[in-house]
Amino acid sequence: MTQAIRETDLYQPVKMFFEAQGYEVKSEVCGCDVVAIKANNPITIIELKTRFNLELLLQGVDRLSYSNTIYLAILESPNSGLKNRLNKVKKLCYILGFGILLVTIPVDKVGYVTTILEPASSRLSNNKRKSKKLSKEFQNRCGDLNTGGSTRIPIMTAYRQNALRVLNSLQNGRKTVAELREQTGINNIGNILQRNFYGWFLRTERGVYELSTEGLKTTQKYAHVIRELTIPYK
Repeated sequence: MTQAIRETDLYQPVKMFFEAQGYEVKSEVCGCDVVAIKANNPITIIELKTRFNLELLLQGVDRLSYSNTIYLAILESPNSGLKNRLNKVKKLCYILGFGILLVTIPVDKVGYVTTILEPASSRLSNNKRKSKKLSKEFQNRCGDLNTGGSTRIPIMTAYRQNALRVLNSLQNGRKTVAELREQTGINNIGNILQRNFYGWFLRTERGVYELSTEGLKTTQKYAHVIRELTIPYK
């Protein structure tokens, strides 16, 4: 029996499609399934769904607050919600300003993407503050450690990556804030330690920290991620 295709299965073909055009692609950024950025081009946002439905349209409308270049990527299948009404879907998406990508995933083969409709100018203007926030989060992340379309799993945000850098530095024993700042290159490290959002750190005395029991457990859980976080914070 063929395993059902999930939203996360659409991510790699979409990522490869935009990377082939010179975009840098990252997933799950500020709630967006996929974000693609290229010099001298607007931020491009892609929402993934295995079928066309109202939820996908509402996600697209919400993403217009970040950018006016929005694609809806839909799985090509008999259950996609596109059969026999593609022209109507294209007309609706054109009115809203959305592009449409059709993702084909053959059995035991690499999927590929076909452009059905390019994004058009939307009547809705994006929020410059939210757009700047999205761009900053994208640039501050090291690599692409998430999978677009994921649900109910922790997202590897720039903040979490920095907290893991601090955790990695503390594996060799307690350190001062100054030592940690020098080793990690994170300027706002004091805020990360004091906030201690994940409960990974313990303050042993003023300005000195070590790992908590939870922090020690996390070094094993995220060992594979920590190995990739070798690029200094910028």
